[in-house]
Amino acid sequence: MTTPRPDTTLTADEARRIALRAQGFLGTPDSKAGVRGVLRHLGAVQLDTISVLARSHELIPYARLGAVGRRTVENAYWEPGAAGTPAVRPHAFEYWSHAACILPIEEWPHFAFRRRAYRARPHWNHTLPDGTYDQVVKQLRAEGPLTATELGGAKKTSEWWDWSGTKVAVERALMYGEVVCVERRGWKRVYDLAERAVPADLLHDELDDTECLRRLVRLAGQSLGVGTRADIADYHRLKGEQVDTVIADSGLVPVTVEGWGKPAWADPAALETPPRGRHRTTLLSPFDSLIWERARTERIFGFTHRLEAYVPKPKRIHGYFAMPVLAGGRLVGRVDPAREGRTLIARQVTLDGPKAVPAVAQALLEAATWVDCTDVRVERVDAPELREPLARELTRALG
Repeated sequence: MTTPRPDTTLTADEARRIALRAQGFLGTPDSKAGVRGVLRHLGAVQLDTISVLARSHELIPYARLGAVGRRTVENAYWEPGAAGTPAVRPHAFEYWSHAACILPIEEWPHFAFRRRAYRARPHWNHTLPDGTYDQVVKQLRAEGPLTATELGGAKKTSEWWDWSGTKVAVERALMYGEVVCVERRGWKRVYDLAERAVPADLLHDELDDTECLRRLVRLAGQSLGVGTRADIADYHRLKGEQVDTVIADSGLVPVTVEGWGKPAWADPAALETPPRGRHRTTLLSPFDSLIWERARTERIFGFTHRLEAYVPKPKRIHGYFAMPVLAGGRLVGRVDPAREGRTLIARQVTLDGPKAVPAVAQALLEAATWVDCTDVRVERVDAPELREPLARELTRALG
């Protein structure tokens, strides 16, 4: 692919600030748009089973808006518009994007390319008993939204590779787009027929692959502010070649970012005004779209982060669910949190020097308040000389 010559050169610092603003961490939060505004702004909110402070899809709006109620978060994702409004419409659906993600309902047509690819896929990891697929669709049509358990069994055991035939069928129907996940209930997917759950004007696969890809590349560029080909592809887990076919027509503009060493593209709206405003100080989920791609995080913030939940305990460096601390537009440390009653425990804290102490204390205290904890206890600080200053800062603020 021939890349047009960039007209704009950004410093690494300018690119970092553009990325922060695009992700909702620089400037005044749009509290009126709330959680739904965050979802549409980001284009995808990743789901994950791990829950320490809260689940990741709750941590994403919290990091941008502050201590928004956790019930409010769930309702914002899954409750349709109220009766009496012009249209009672869902706001979101769950599908495969960067990973399993909550997505704005208006993007349903743009995932037609992925649904078609799944339907054409010749091999599956699970066998599907004869008649099970049709039976699941028939049951959903007759009984309305159901979990896999309510459909007749989620799994034979707790292992993913040992799904029941019913679970295999409903997950395949989800990938094909015949079924949609309309909410999570106790972390279980609640399935319904797409024909019933998706608004009629959106329920189609009419867009060809090129139109779908062009839209997702444009959305990724807007959500990132500025990114390399790999950054843009990773956002909705596209292939690099798919990005290449549409990026020239996506509306993104080529730019040079000093120190990046690779071509980049930016949202033209992000280049119109310099990023200014107040920085958020907060704990970040490792699955936050600001930092979910490790190479980009290292390039933008000079910060290497790896989720260690799946690393054997003796080999962990920063802890089970170490959450980076964002302050002043930089990543200034990590906290591995836990809860014990109404005490938020910082099992392990990593600080980027003494100047990071007030920011980490602030992030811990806000998180504690959010999850209804009244105390904070620090167990281990990687730099022992900073343990006492951190404890003093927490005591002063709690006092």
